[in-house]
Amino acid sequence: MHQTLEDARLRKLASFHILDTPPEREFDALTALAQRLLDCPIALVSLVDQDRQWFKSAQGLGQVRETPRSQAFCAHTIHEDDVLLIEDARADPRFADNPLVLGKPHIRFYAGVPLRPHHDGHSDTLPALGSFCVIDTKPRHLSSRDLATLRDLAAVAESLLRAHATAEDATYLAELAEERAEILDGQHRLLRQAEKLASIGSWRLSLDDGVLQWSDQVYVIHGLPIGSTPGLEEALGFYTAEEGRLIRKRLQKAMRTGKGFDFESDMIAADGRLRRVRSIGEIEFRHERPAAIIGVFQDVTDRHLREEELRHSASTDSLSGLPNRACFEQRFAEILAASKSQREPVALLLMDLDGFKAVNDSFGHAAGDEILKAIAQRMRAGSMANAFPARLGGDEFALLVTRPRDCAELGTYVQRVLDQLQVSITQDGETRAVSATVGAALADGPDATQMELMRRADLALYQAKRHLRGSGRIFGLDTPILRASSDAIQA
Repeated sequence: MHQTLEDARLRKLASFHILDTPPEREFDALTALAQRLLDCPIALVSLVDQDRQWFKSAQGLGQVRETPRSQAFCAHTIHEDDVLLIEDARADPRFADNPLVLGKPHIRFYAGVPLRPHHDGHSDTLPALGSFCVIDTKPRHLSSRDLATLRDLAAVAESLLRAHATAEDATYLAELAEERAEILDGQHRLLRQAEKLASIGSWRLSLDDGVLQWSDQVYVIHGLPIGSTPGLEEALGFYTAEEGRLIRKRLQKAMRTGKGFDFESDMIAADGRLRRVRSIGEIEFRHERPAAIIGVFQDVTDRHLREEELRHSASTDSLSGLPNRACFEQRFAEILAASKSQREPVALLLMDLDGFKAVNDSFGHAAGDEILKAIAQRMRAGSMANAFPARLGGDEFALLVTRPRDCAELGTYVQRVLDQLQVSITQDGETRAVSATVGAALADGPDATQMELMRRADLALYQAKRHLRGSGRIFGLDTPILRASSDAIQA
């Protein structure tokens, strides 16, 4: 398991295309800033490869660009959730006999933050790709303010790594890092540019007076001009009433428990565009009491749309546009479970097309495809509009019926389906008609399983075919169901 995770981590690291690239000024400016702010002789952006740690940026090591992974402190950091702090390496049995402690560069103090530029906020078990760290040749202690500064700088390093992987124009960050402005102001400007690059903004809600503060990028995501921040109620007005209610509950829970939150929701920006946004918040304490909720706000619309497209593609039959077999089986299990818990009926209809092979043989597969599309279109309308349709493959279709009235009058419902699934196609003056044979099964108790209902409906379908193509049969009943109409609709 660990090797599988490590292999996946190495593949992710390789996908960033950053190993063995030339030095970049923005990374060097960031480590130089860490070196000055934290008063440490060595500051690194270290990426842990298979057998080595490689430095994208290194302050205080001269020309050294890599060391063996077996000696690397950062190889331990990548497995941490937060800062790995070694105040005195000689007193730590993990590192006391490390060559980098006993020899150059004589490490005594180490503080490293794991870098996870690949992490999008969802479940991700991969270790970090590397670390942002500072090193000293003497034992020392970092204050909580210093640790916060180190975490902030590591967050910027993650943004720069993402920028390197996605856009060449990230080099403009180097120009900001080169400015000899006051250090704190320079750090804030760098953070603002990183927010813009990642479409992330920051916010703060004061618990004393309810004042809400936004960074520039939050205005951009909302489609508002940068200026006076709306009040909390006005900000919640960008969401539906239900989403706003849920957000209020999360804020109240955070204030009550002191625990943070991380969620995604839909909002409508000021220009009317529907956006998908991610909100992360945590409590800011002052004198051990909650003072504010602070967090970040990110526009994840593009990523969300790609994920939705992939989910839709994975669950949809490309030809008919109906749910495919995998989606049907999942939905079947959900519907059956709900019907048992709520004591509501559910019926399964399995359908094979009659005359479909003749269409393919006489008119070609393009004509057959048109028949399948016409059948799919009719399964979304009329009597079947309230059921769940699916194409199982070839000319096999399925329908899950949940309306109590339809289940109670299943014979009549099957007859309407038979009438509705009649189509024909004409080529060169020759017409071919296609109909459906239906086998149905009704869940008759809490013990009816998905497999059993499929078996029953399949047996009923077989009996209907033996009796008369284009007819229907309900499992457990001997009476065949015939079409009321023989009129086929032109495909």
